[in-house]
Amino acid sequence: MKYVDEYRDAAGVKRLADLIRRKTTRPWNLMEVCGGQTNAIVRFGLDKLLPDEIRLIHGPGCPVCVTPIEIIDQAVAIATRPEVIFCSFGDMLRVPGSQMDLFTVKSEGADVRIVYSPMDALALARSEPGREVVFFAIGFETTAPAVAMAVVQAERLGLANFSALISHVLVPPALRAVLGSPQNVVQAFLAAGHVCSVMGTHQYEPIARDYGVPIVVAGFEPIDILQGVAMCVDQLENGRAEVEIQYSRCVQPEGNRAAQSQIDRVFRPVTRQWRGIGPIAESGWALRPEFTRFDAASRFGVEGIRAEEPAVCLAGAVLQGHKRPHECPAFGTACTPEHPLGAPMVSTEGACAAYYRYRRREGGGA
Repeated sequence: MKYVDEYRDAAGVKRLADLIRRKTTRPWNLMEVCGGQTNAIVRFGLDKLLPDEIRLIHGPGCPVCVTPIEIIDQAVAIATRPEVIFCSFGDMLRVPGSQMDLFTVKSEGADVRIVYSPMDALALARSEPGREVVFFAIGFETTAPAVAMAVVQAERLGLANFSALISHVLVPPALRAVLGSPQNVVQAFLAAGHVCSVMGTHQYEPIARDYGVPIVVAGFEPIDILQGVAMCVDQLENGRAEVEIQYSRCVQPEGNRAAQSQIDRVFRPVTRQWRGIGPIAESGWALRPEFTRFDAASRFGVEGIRAEEPAVCLAGAVLQGHKRPHECPAFGTACTPEHPLGAPMVSTEGACAAYYRYRRREGGGA
């Protein structure tokens, strides 16, 4: 298939792996930010094609994985109300809260529905005026424009029965948190192409400058990722720390101005809790005061719900790149996709799920 097969071409992959090998003269630690990139790396064994000096570290770029446990508990509390139709992306249903997940809530009779867009939830609110329709708004900058558009449309239509449980998180503050950790060993980043297709690259330039780290915006196929690694290695070997775009077929430096405008209209930056990591300043979005009537947490009075992560789960260490999934004692035993302890075992973008699916039989891999 055009635009897929050409980025999985075996000869092209080999050429890039050989190029990286020739460029590399010393050890380097690179973090791929996006869970989609992590899945591709593990699925296609791209890390095994690299020289021993190149270590790929899996980052916190899985939006399902970083949604805090207290937000899941808030979602459960809202979804169990008889007047509510709770709408969510499908991969959120198995993410464990402190007591149960949305799938269990649905199995016990709650009206939990899988949708593919917040606009689906908006349409449902129009067709079910006697019910409260709540959309579970999770994700990075990629999914925020559609949520903002849904809120604007709800206001325009005067829909009083539509709201959103907001848990949007932002990538640049997370990169600063990784780099600011005393345990940090990351020397360069592969940034997420889809996020930058919306937001552009200007927010990454101060990070590259302040911390002296190359940041290459990369795609999600084998050729994309290896080309991004080669660009990072070239910068590292030559003492440069710049923002470059590998994923130029989708990303422009300015991003999508119309999407950014919609986001700015509806959202304001806030400190956000990250699952397994903790609070990161200005790393999330909340609705602006003029749109707070569409805030489900406030509408249903669940803002005060707090919860703790299970101590046995090392999801936080995995999400920050401090541990590999198979280094968690619960991996593949107490924690499986069917019975997950942490969110990285649920999502297709989660590192634990990728290792379980592709590397469980080899002890987790490199």
